[in-house]
Amino acid sequence: MSNKTIQGVAVPRFDSVFKLKPLSQRLLLAHAAVLGAVICAPLQADAATEQEAAQLAPMVITGVAQQSPITVVTDPRIPRQPVPASDAADYLKTIPGFSAIRSGGVNSDPVFRGMFGSRIKLLTNGGEMLGACPSRMDSPSSYISPETYDKLTVIKGPQSVLWGPGASAATVLFEREPENFEEPDYRLNGSALVGSNRRFDRSIDGAVGSREGYARVIANASKAHDYNEGNGDRVPSRWNKWNTDLILGWTPTDDTLLELTAGTGDGESRYAGRGMDGTQFERESLGLRFKQTNLTDTWTALEAQVYYNYADHVMDNYKLRNPDLNSKMPKMRTPFASAVDRRTLGTRVSGTWQWDSVEVIAGVDAQKNEHRARKGPGDSYKQMAWAKDAEFKQYGLFSELSWNMAEGERLITGARLDRSSATDTRAKLCTGMDACLANPTADKERSKTLPSGFVRYEHDMQSLPATTYIGLGHSQRFPDYWELFSATSTPIGGGMNPTGFQPTAFATTNPEKTTQVDFGIQYSDGPLDAWASAYVGQVRDYIMFSYYQGKMMPMSNVDNIDARIMGGELGAAYQFTSNIKGDMSLAYAYGKNSSDGRAMPQIPPLEARFGLSYEQGDWSSSALWRVVAAQNRIDEGRGNVVGKDFGPSSGFGVFSLNSAYRLSQNWKVSAGVDNLFDKNYSEHLNLAGNAGFGYTDNTTRVNESGRTWWTRVDMSF
Repeated sequence: MSNKTIQGVAVPRFDSVFKLKPLSQRLLLAHAAVLGAVICAPLQADAATEQEAAQLAPMVITGVAQQSPITVVTDPRIPRQPVPASDAADYLKTIPGFSAIRSGGVNSDPVFRGMFGSRIKLLTNGGEMLGACPSRMDSPSSYISPETYDKLTVIKGPQSVLWGPGASAATVLFEREPENFEEPDYRLNGSALVGSNRRFDRSIDGAVGSREGYARVIANASKAHDYNEGNGDRVPSRWNKWNTDLILGWTPTDDTLLELTAGTGDGESRYAGRGMDGTQFERESLGLRFKQTNLTDTWTALEAQVYYNYADHVMDNYKLRNPDLNSKMPKMRTPFASAVDRRTLGTRVSGTWQWDSVEVIAGVDAQKNEHRARKGPGDSYKQMAWAKDAEFKQYGLFSELSWNMAEGERLITGARLDRSSATDTRAKLCTGMDACLANPTADKERSKTLPSGFVRYEHDMQSLPATTYIGLGHSQRFPDYWELFSATSTPIGGGMNPTGFQPTAFATTNPEKTTQVDFGIQYSDGPLDAWASAYVGQVRDYIMFSYYQGKMMPMSNVDNIDARIMGGELGAAYQFTSNIKGDMSLAYAYGKNSSDGRAMPQIPPLEARFGLSYEQGDWSSSALWRVVAAQNRIDEGRGNVVGKDFGPSSGFGVFSLNSAYRLSQNWKVSAGVDNLFDKNYSEHLNLAGNAGFGYTDNTTRVNESGRTWWTRVDMSF
């Protein structure tokens, strides 16, 4: 069902841990009970009271609709289908326009409208958690557990300047709301989920407090074993991860908030599409934020925050798999590990001013991050010294203005200016065969001052219950760590004895410049809600990876090209009766390399979703049919730091079912079956299976999971 269905309904804040029956017995009994009860429920079942609805809404989200021009807002705590997500990329796929580069069961990398990586600004509580792996095995989204956040907001296109530089594709905000206790009280929510492939999730979120302050604790864990694809073959994809966060808030007055957050987490995951597995995803997070409202008649808010995030990531080829004895790289034939870490320190200060028809938000932000690495045979890497290879700095000024020009007419505009720099601290450059020479850009710094801005006009139509909008945005993005440091250094002379290196990506890659027009319409009247958003853009100096086979091993390099992009998303929901509702969405992205006339690589194919839901009283049940077209517009051997095009992909359709029942004000059970007909399929944005797991063809995509059962119990007190 669309997100419109859940507007105004308060949903559980936490998940709890339960003692569970054996997995197969519980899955079959729970799902049969829920589906059977829905079918047999009396048509005159009592409607839930408003108080009950405010506790645990009996629903499972199958799609998220756009709520306002260029913005999507949803509650990531509500169960969703496919099986509730264990990371941010998995959840974002519910929103039309999003897809993900897949490599197995978890930790995919999100893509929006065919745009990848730092083109999507991904923030948690206003802070940025940057991964450390040079090939993004620990993508920033892999450190985010969606259901531990209260609100998810997506701002499409370069249509906001408030949240840092470079968000040419979208800005994604995962946020936790401050607690609000009128008197000494507590709350406790939780959930437990079991599913196929030994899936077992548990989460708990509790808070105590009063008008003067609060304390909140959030803990969750998720694990699963390797899954079976539609043909029944096993796909290496197991994972086990956990997170814990503590939040302390002080509210001495109704207008003052001081909040301290601290968190940690870890995990492991193996990947069918990579030569190594992730055996450590250690996270440390600290944050402090201050907010003061109603300072004067016009100065309505002052906000300040500082955050620290640390990622310590380990990759190896021996803990979750056996070394590949046939690898072309000798060091990978025996146990080998590589450790990388990144420390990120950031701050942001902003003020909000309001007059009769104008609101202005202005401020400053800054960030510094450092990247280090060490590696060695087996566990010997732990005794190796860390070597810093990169340092980044950014300072920015921003301002955004909203003007109510007349009744039903709004003009929103913004601008920012950023000073960004990067320093190459690598003493040597090495090929994959460990042949090393002095780095020609060692200790060199490059910097650039980059402007960005947008203007958007919104109009509430008089003849129709609809809002239209059109916006022009321009974003300039400094190359990120992966684009400057991850491409393979090209040796002169080749083989094991190179005589030098070609210029590196650090020296040659230019900042990326995106100019894009966004436009669309939002319609709501009676039983019909509909929306459409589209874009047309030009990207100058688009940063692209190219892959090719070197003399001894695969190589890669980074180029700047020019590109044209276009596409859009549309959706509709129709209330057929008081109990039955249908919804659909469609997403399409197109890209062309205008420098040489080729198709842009790594563009997701046309995708449609069709949903039908039934709700009565405490019951709900829905069906989801996801249909994806074939993708034949490719550029073989080109892509991004994670994936590349290696051939056309076939279309597919996947059908899923779910049901939910509210047992009481405090308890709800939901269950679902994904890929009901056990379809064997793979996503276009995917990695090729790794030879270490028996994939002999380096163009064989990793298939997705076959039929998957899951059951979840939610509680709220």
